[in-house]
Amino acid sequence: MKAALIGPTGFVGSAILKEALDRGIQVTAIGRHPEKLQAQNNLTTAKSDVMDTDKLSEILKGNDVVVSAYNPGWANPDIYNEFLKGAQSIQEAVKKSGVKRYIIVGGAGSLFVAPNVQLIDTPQFPAEWKPGALAARDYLNILKKENELDWTYVSPAIEMNPSTKHERRGTYRTGLDNPVFDVNNKSTISVEDLAVAIIDEVEHPKHSRVRFTVGY
Repeated sequence: MKAALIGPTGFVGSAILKEALDRGIQVTAIGRHPEKLQAQNNLTTAKSDVMDTDKLSEILKGNDVVVSAYNPGWANPDIYNEFLKGAQSIQEAVKKSGVKRYIIVGGAGSLFVAPNVQLIDTPQFPAEWKPGALAARDYLNILKKENELDWTYVSPAIEMNPSTKHERRGTYRTGLDNPVFDVNNKSTISVEDLAVAIIDEVEHPKHSRVRFTVGY
């Protein structure tokens, strides 16, 4: 299987890359700084800005699936606009490339924590995360109108960030629009097991044109 991965050096993207390579998937890793990646079997690197739709579409050609872990950076003061522009450019590039399957890693902010109440709209949602989370929510609403690609939108657990314990259990549970909570009423998962869930979806598709989320 051949997969293109956009954003392979970030927090989530690097975990996805490791999981994919460990399973023997041929990966084309695409980013602004592919030189940061060490040479490995089944790994091809390519340099491209996600805003360059035409160049990106050429790189994507011939893959079975495109996985996007694109994030312009949580500290980016213009994260809202850049995320939306970048995600839509990637979506258009996938369509131009002829690849039909498109998996994007979004955010947990759009998960419903009560009837008609999304996490991002609760008082306890951190203000510093809000612009990026709003962009991810708005992009999900854009993606829901896409009827040409076989897309999947992945929301991580609520408590998944660089401070979450690093471990690969290889197990997880899935949900759709509501968070997955464990016995302690925590919605959490390691980035390694998020990557397991994403590569499971790559190899055995179960969520066509829907959003799904994961947790322990």
